[in-house]
Amino acid sequence: MPICPQITPNPSRPNPRRVELLAFPDVQLLDVTGPFQVFASANALMTEAGQPPPYALTVVSAIAGPVVSSGGLALLSEPLPLVDRALDTLIVAGGSGVYVAYRDGSLVDWVRQRANACRRVASVCSGAFLLAATGLLDGRRATTHWSRCASLAAEFPAVRVEHDPIYVNDGAIWTSAGVTAGIDMALALVEADLGRTIATTVARHLVVFAKRPGGQSQFSAELALAGSDARFDGLHDWMKRNLRGDLAVPALAEQAGMSERSFLRHYRQVTGTTPARAVERVRVEAARQTLGGTDLPLKRVARDCGFGSEESMRRSFMRILAVPPQAYRQRFPV
Repeated sequence: MPICPQITPNPSRPNPRRVELLAFPDVQLLDVTGPFQVFASANALMTEAGQPPPYALTVVSAIAGPVVSSGGLALLSEPLPLVDRALDTLIVAGGSGVYVAYRDGSLVDWVRQRANACRRVASVCSGAFLLAATGLLDGRRATTHWSRCASLAAEFPAVRVEHDPIYVNDGAIWTSAGVTAGIDMALALVEADLGRTIATTVARHLVVFAKRPGGQSQFSAELALAGSDARFDGLHDWMKRNLRGDLAVPALAEQAGMSERSFLRHYRQVTGTTPARAVERVRVEAARQTLGGTDLPLKRVARDCGFGSEESMRRSFMRILAVPPQAYRQRFPV
């Protein structure tokens, strides 16, 4: 019995769409194989339903012979094709080897020119560094692994780095967060090509979320005040030590040695958020760590982290992490 027996082909796009996944020495294995399997599963699904496979998949690299991933497993690849050869989608993988790859001028030039021949370009995880080196991300929204967002923003200030999304689509450019987020992005690409039903069926077949709840914040202790400025580091440390205390604007302004009006203006300019939202993030981060590291009751966690009530903590978790505290604890148990 077919996985999805009734599928209407999309005549607006030629089949198969050529998809190239760029690899290099010390590539992150799942950055390549995760998206590859999503497209391969879409091919299997369509074939089973009596339709032609929508994708022609190729792993390409600039080196001769197998590409050895950072995990030690080798991938077979084809040589880099001519830059003007017809292409639908170019996906640039990440991994520890990307920091050598994006300093390879000839490879950067190939990616830049190859992008002109294709409909869309994407990166997985730290592959965003290679895309950024081409200038393709200048002025665009982009993301990468949560632990590399600050580095990407510092090295390529023309890129509008977003810390929390699992993936970002800005025009013809797609970027994703770390490792398994490449699967999320590939499912979104399949949905854009073939529709939600097929993408959801592929996700069910792979036993993954069709749309993962929450963002990168649920995995990272470093995102609580991502993008903030060192000028308020002392204040943030004080806030963390006084979660159950008075963290209203007058108290924060006094601690910062400013008038309330000056504090409000400067804090927003420097951190990009309001003091109230910053306090909420600090408390959510403290609760997140407590939930993941203890078995304390939710009511106790809410009180210790300054929320006042379990319901208040739940609302903050939903606003910032897009998951309730109990669900967070189930995902990241002690």
